[in-house]
Amino acid sequence: MLRHALDARKRRPSALKGLPPAAPSVELPAARPYGEATMNLLDSLERRFGWLAIPGLIRIVAGFNGLVFILARLNPDFIHMLDLNRAAIFHGQVWRLVTYIFIPTTDSPIWIVFVLLFLWFIGEGLERAWGAFRLNLFYFIGMIGTTIAAFFFGSNFSNTMLNASLFFAFANFYPDEVIYLFFILPVKVKWIAWISAALLLFGFVTGANSYRMALVAAFANYLIFFGPEIVRAARNRQQVASRRRRFEGKARPEEEALHHCAICGATEVTNPNLEFRVASDGEEYCLPHLPSATKVRA
Repeated sequence: MLRHALDARKRRPSALKGLPPAAPSVELPAARPYGEATMNLLDSLERRFGWLAIPGLIRIVAGFNGLVFILARLNPDFIHMLDLNRAAIFHGQVWRLVTYIFIPTTDSPIWIVFVLLFLWFIGEGLERAWGAFRLNLFYFIGMIGTTIAAFFFGSNFSNTMLNASLFFAFANFYPDEVIYLFFILPVKVKWIAWISAALLLFGFVTGANSYRMALVAAFANYLIFFGPEIVRAARNRQQVASRRRRFEGKARPEEEALHHCAICGATEVTNPNLEFRVASDGEEYCLPHLPSATKVRA
């Protein structure tokens, strides 16, 4: 289904605890590390609460998505019992706080196969890069943000944005990973991420406030995990660009001559065939006007 070029990055032993063996079809290239600004906090949380992590969490979510899809085909009203509805939750249907993540993002029998396989794929990649605990934490923070937004704005929020945050995290680790759209078209993950980001930004600008809050809430996990590194990288790029501008401002223009004859005024720009020497008097001359009685130094 998907072809990959390199092995997964080396992880710490703690990140592998409880993780099942990788499927041969989900080998991933070296992952780029996320921002180190949150590293100490995550290490501390993992030491204390790592035993609570659920290995294969995204596989479980994808499996339940498939089950709900089948049940919804048998009873279309079944979906309405699972969505994140504030009014229903206030009436005691607290299971909705969790079950909305199991609602499929498509009702097409064909597309659901692609959606679930891709969700499984990015979940495998993130668990290999992070370990089960950090992936769990990332996903649950997104769930909490989405739930808070639903309670404040009273709209029915889905798991679409939450799954999108998983994809952007995957793109941050594996930007050059090549996937084959429809098993035919090779595309790097980073280009899909940029296109998706542009569409989300357009929706944020033109959409309703409920959409904006759903976007911000669901991506709170991404901003917490990757925001400090993104800011640091942006500052570094700005500093590099500033240093480059200063260097280019002080650099000698190509049309400016380096050599200049003290007698005829010729330069290597006006006559590229001339050679120049510095005489004992400290002046520079072209060879035809070099004083013959002086001591020349190269």
